Amino acid sequence: MTPRERSVLEALAQGFTNTALARKLHLSLSSVEKNLNAVFDKPELPRATGYDGGILAVLRYLES
Repeated sequence: MTPRERSVLEALAQGFTNTALARKLHLSLSSVEKNLNAVFDKPELPRATGYDGGILAVLRYLES
């Protein structure tokens, strides 16, 4: 995970919305979404039907 992906995921874990993440990290909303998509596509993140990718990513982050 890149440092930027980690900072976006960390802010997501704190409960920020994508728009709030963009403001907090001084990024465009598009950049936030691209970084979150990259995190969700990481091979170590399990793909499970019926679960929100954001929640799984935050749980994985909190485990690390």
